[in-house]
Amino acid sequence: MSDRKIIVLTAPSGAGKTTIARRVMAEIPELSFSVSATTREARPDETHGEDYFFLSDEAFRSYVDQGEVLEYEEVYPGQFYGTLRSEVASKAEDGGVLLDIDVRGAHSVKDAFGDDARVLFVAPPSMEELRRRLRKRGTESDRALRERLERAEMEMDEADRFDAVVVNDDLDRAVEETLQEIRQFLSS
Repeated sequence: MSDRKIIVLTAPSGAGKTTIARRVMAEIPELSFSVSATTREARPDETHGEDYFFLSDEAFRSYVDQGEVLEYEEVYPGQFYGTLRSEVASKAEDGGVLLDIDVRGAHSVKDAFGDDARVLFVAPPSMEELRRRLRKRGTESDRALRERLERAEMEMDEADRFDAVVVNDDLDRAVEETLQEIRQFLSS
């Protein structure tokens, strides 16, 4: 039996998984956060090494070729996202590691780690609410917004394939449900 504890939050873009992840990290200090790598440009409020490891396409592909990426995907054309093995390996043994990743990546982590990983799907209350949240964020072009919403519909179909679903219709309640799931997993 392994002592690894890997918690994955996954969701369509705009469902609130990153907000929930931040609140979880504040409530469970023994968890470490796995910072994902991406080839997309950093947004003005993002910091390399904290929000993401912002890598060139060449550097990202080099990590993949060397087997240093646990899971990755070209989420949008020309934009790769992935989880560095070093981020998970070094943090999973010390009280657990939390990953905030896309749906396909979450499947890959679950396949790789089985019962050592607990995958929670954060669902928006509706597609209309998800559309509203993404528009309010104001970080996407109309085309990118359409792509995110199309992808979100496909991702919503995957929700029941994960360990639990948390509907983010009320942030405080969603955080509390997520904390309960994680604490139960950490104590098992």
